[in-house]
Amino acid sequence: MGTEYLLEMKDICKSFPGVKALDHVHLNVRPGQVHALMGENGAGKSTLMKCLFGIYHKDAGEITLNGKEINFKSPYDALNHGVSMIHQELEQVQMRNVADNIWLGRYPTRLGQIDDGRMLRDTEALMKEFGIDIDPRTKISDLSVSMRQMVEIVKAASWNAKIIVMDEPTSSLTEKETEKLFEIIARLKKTGCGIIFISHKIDEVLSISDSVTVMRDGQYVCTEPVENLDADKLVHYMVNRDLADRFPKNDAKIGDVILKVEHLTTYYEPKVQDVSFEVHAGEILGIGGLVGARRTELMEALFGLRRIDTGTITFRNQRFVPKNSVNAMKHGLALVSEERRATGIIPMLSVEDNANISSLSRCTNRFGFISPAKMRENAQWVMDSMAVKTPSSQTPISNLSGGNQQKVIIGRCLLTEPEILLMDEPTRGIDVGAKYEIYQLMINIAREGKAVIFISSEMPELLGVANRILVMSNGRVAGIEPASQMDQEKIFKMSARYL
Repeated sequence: MGTEYLLEMKDICKSFPGVKALDHVHLNVRPGQVHALMGENGAGKSTLMKCLFGIYHKDAGEITLNGKEINFKSPYDALNHGVSMIHQELEQVQMRNVADNIWLGRYPTRLGQIDDGRMLRDTEALMKEFGIDIDPRTKISDLSVSMRQMVEIVKAASWNAKIIVMDEPTSSLTEKETEKLFEIIARLKKTGCGIIFISHKIDEVLSISDSVTVMRDGQYVCTEPVENLDADKLVHYMVNRDLADRFPKNDAKIGDVILKVEHLTTYYEPKVQDVSFEVHAGEILGIGGLVGARRTELMEALFGLRRIDTGTITFRNQRFVPKNSVNAMKHGLALVSEERRATGIIPMLSVEDNANISSLSRCTNRFGFISPAKMRENAQWVMDSMAVKTPSSQTPISNLSGGNQQKVIIGRCLLTEPEILLMDEPTRGIDVGAKYEIYQLMINIAREGKAVIFISSEMPELLGVANRILVMSNGRVAGIEPASQMDQEKIFKMSARYL
């Protein structure tokens, strides 16, 4: 090849209206190695990978694969040349089965017809090869987010790729599933495949990677062998400042009970069963548990998105049944949902529209019409208070990084002036600097005498931010204790109580 690198990206530049997303960025990947790509949300990581994968076309620079210059015209062109990408936001055909999704666009045929038998056999062989227990006939919509992620990983590998880009591949995975992913990565490394691993989880990067490239504000910062790095050094490279403490101090004063849930059971499967707990003013309540513990189902029941069969909810000493999300918001609740792409943002609308969509009744003038000035004012408040990186409020929200989309969603919830903010995995796929900002925001809400209930699969986050931790197991409450009396081992044991 004449070079030690499988992939070389030199001086890559890319601009969008009002912003230079990439400014002479470099990335070199050796065969058979995991090369991590890190940086804050909006640093340009996904944009760089989209330039490689043919989704965007670079403005300047050079990309070389196996010593030959390449300029892929489309993702299909990239896949045919041995470059696969697993996107952070899954793009799958929900109503088709696993086999269809893996072989989409390249179905095996026999006598001019799709050979379903061969497709199922090939899919089963792939699943067996990677040690994944998923029936190829299962409809994608019937799988959990984590299982859908594993399907995407198998699909990427099935192209016999020389380079596989993994954009936040563990964000939806349990600890056990993450171990399985790392086993797959080790297997791919042995074949000489180069892995580009994008993640905000510093511990994972340090454990799985061979080298790390850091980007900041669309520019290249450095590339280091992983043995020369530690968590503090990586944080400093990414945010250009030191974070003395990973979690801000929670000094909010705990007040009276404002929400009381008693013996709550939902109507449809998968059910939440006989759940009881209280939330105090000024409190941050963390909810832990394994994937499938039905934490999200509990949030949806509180927010009127899931029918309640039995039990009562008392809010500020008044009983109410959340009939739907509008009703829940009128009672002072707001929800930051788990999957921002599917249930959070409206991709074709602007940042301004997405920021105001839950509080349009507050944007009317004295004649009852929506006021464009009020819309702009609210959107500017969201962008300023949440430190959203965007060229303007009129930018389509789909053009923003995942972390900045999440900030807009949280700001949208705050515009409704909630008494209780429900947050389902609020920092998933968020960089370390933005995480700190979200933790501080949660504490600020608690200081105002309001309450936050948040779900997290990251146990250090639960222990570092919450006042108390409620652990769920198979739809039931396995325990609830002050965070000061909990540790990771205790949370894990509680999570397995009703399995």
